[in-house]
Amino acid sequence: MSRRIFTACLGTESNSFSPIPTGISIFEGAMLVREGRHGDKPSLFGLPLVIWRERARALGWTVTEGLAAFATPAGDTTQSTYESLRDEILRELQAALPLDAVLLNLHGAMIADGYPDAEGDLLARVRELVGPQVLIACELDLHCHLTDQKVRSADLMVIFKEYPHIDVAERAQEVFDLVVRCLLGEVHPVMAVHDCAMLGVYPTTREPMSGIVAHMKALEREPGVLSVSLAHGFPWGDTPEVGTRVLVVADRDKELAARLAKDLGEQVWDSRFAIIPPFVSIDEAIDHVLAHDADGRPFVLADTADNPGIGAPGDSTFVLRRLLERGVGGFALSPLWDPIATALAFDAGVGARFDMRIGGKLGPSSGDALDLRVEIKGLVQRARQPFGGTMAALGDMAWLRVAGTSDADAVDVVVNDYRVQSFHPECFRAVGIDPLRPRALIVKSTQHFQAGFAPIARELLYVSAPGAASMNMTELPYRHVTRPLWPRVHDPRA
Repeated sequence: MSRRIFTACLGTESNSFSPIPTGISIFEGAMLVREGRHGDKPSLFGLPLVIWRERARALGWTVTEGLAAFATPAGDTTQSTYESLRDEILRELQAALPLDAVLLNLHGAMIADGYPDAEGDLLARVRELVGPQVLIACELDLHCHLTDQKVRSADLMVIFKEYPHIDVAERAQEVFDLVVRCLLGEVHPVMAVHDCAMLGVYPTTREPMSGIVAHMKALEREPGVLSVSLAHGFPWGDTPEVGTRVLVVADRDKELAARLAKDLGEQVWDSRFAIIPPFVSIDEAIDHVLAHDADGRPFVLADTADNPGIGAPGDSTFVLRRLLERGVGGFALSPLWDPIATALAFDAGVGARFDMRIGGKLGPSSGDALDLRVEIKGLVQRARQPFGGTMAALGDMAWLRVAGTSDADAVDVVVNDYRVQSFHPECFRAVGIDPLRPRALIVKSTQHFQAGFAPIARELLYVSAPGAASMNMTELPYRHVTRPLWPRVHDPRA
């Protein structure tokens, strides 16, 4: 079976409340790959494209690889940036015709100026180019906005099941398996969506979400069911179709897909209070750590509202300021995005002691900058950390001791020049901090830290601090979301 396919990637996770606009430089700093030149260490969002290429070529298919562009989450994408990247993909697609299938790796939560559903706009234009007979298949992040435009434009979509995203490669294989079956005429996919009318963050490492994921996989073993997904949605995207939705892909049977989507959606709704992790205040988190003697395993405190992985700057000082105000030690934070502080530390060198202004540079959501006496304890260039089977850049990093004199009573801060969340203890270890030494580690992350830090952690705590990615869903300053959604509305279905 000789087939012709086209692959491409475009996406980012747009936090409409972030002070950082997403322009072309953020794509260039994260992933902007042409002609399939991903190298031997593809990024997380390049990995599906590599998998599809290798599997297609093993079958003797012709593969045309279009642009692969992904940006570290920040604010809404500028219009010129989105249109430039979109049009490049469309030109490549036009040149690749005729085709049997188009496989797109999209995040699904990209918002651009003038385009509240940017990836939906791309899909609609792809459909217009290739016509109704060419198969369009997508892989999506589970924080996608599962919009009507996306569903109308694609033939099948598969969404990550796990948060943290440990199943990207597995879902890519699933997409390709379904594409093969479709092109062989074995199945004819139809999709149905159920709107849960909810906002939230739902880790799959704890019940009841882990049970819901297991149930989704069990449903996929039933006759006539091709794929079952839960789009958690991305609450910080100010777009009309934000929210949690269920997607079921069935073989020819739209009624089956709709029934299963509704049933699963009701299960998610009934679990709404339990699937949200327990958040604690900054002081509650500090008190909890201080109430326990050190035992060689650190507490891990997730500063969820300043997670660069959901568009926050990564330079907020709220947690650090409170530690210093309370005069407690044995805490380490990594990384805090501050290119200026990082450059000054490299200029000064290890062992230098001087006054430095740290963090708080991107506006009110970052808190106030802190003027501190620091000691440079360690430096490393071009550091990396494991994530999802790939290695993620950390950039240049500097270990600053900002309080205390001994390891036991110190407050240590790792600043860096590349905006990224904390995925793995390597973000401490790379610059010289033994992650088992502090009584607590502070990470700028919401959930992706789990896979790397859980094996060494005494306990994981979700900290509710101020920031551009506030976990208080009732106070998000939407302008374009008007429909009722829980928990902003007690019962939006009433």
